[in-house]
Amino acid sequence: MKALSQKRRHPLAAIALLLMGLLVTGGLYAVATTVNQAKATTTFSANDAEEGGKLFEANCATCHGMGASGTQDGPSLVGVGAAAVDFQVGTGRMPMQMNAPQAPKKPVQFNEEQTHQLSAYVASLGPGPSIPEANVLDGQGDAAKGGELFRVNCAMCHNAAAAGGALTRGKFAPALSGVSSKHIYEAMVTGPQNMPVFSDANPPRGQARHHHVPEADRGQRFARRRGSGLPGPGV
Repeated sequence: MKALSQKRRHPLAAIALLLMGLLVTGGLYAVATTVNQAKATTTFSANDAEEGGKLFEANCATCHGMGASGTQDGPSLVGVGAAAVDFQVGTGRMPMQMNAPQAPKKPVQFNEEQTHQLSAYVASLGPGPSIPEANVLDGQGDAAKGGELFRVNCAMCHNAAAAGGALTRGKFAPALSGVSSKHIYEAMVTGPQNMPVFSDANPPRGQARHHHVPEADRGQRFARRRGSGLPGPGV
């Protein structure tokens, strides 16, 4: 750097400094990407991802393509994260039975272990939202705060009583009665189809726990909205 500063009038000095800056920036980006990828796969083993890959090829690749790169019948799943798969597969929305404006909730096709493996496989393809940890779903959220957030951000689609409602072009916001706290959280951070993507600021992601719905009043309170690569309605 000292040598470059002494020769700063040389016509190549600016180019050299620019190249050095690009190299440093690229190195930092590579490190950050590696850390994000590690975070996305820490809860899965290599065997989980391997078995999930086999399940994916047999059941999902027809629409989503080999390597989940996408086709004209289904979007790429690279970077959607484990939470998107856990939500879509765990609620029975995926695999779809037929083409429709959106994938309805239905009996699940895969058991918990298989859903975990499919999530592991997709998570291994690129960083994305992870399945929430137990402390997010501990039932200690602020119900009053959750109700406030719901009325401001969700009621226009899901109805003030969370009973669901019709949208445009044959789509709909589903009723939220009986939806688990985990799936509500995953819908918030992955944004299936018509739901918007909630960032750390809208609302702060930590406030997702306030949308925990006690069993006694699941039909009355909380959910969230966003937009990801996987097709499917809200929660």
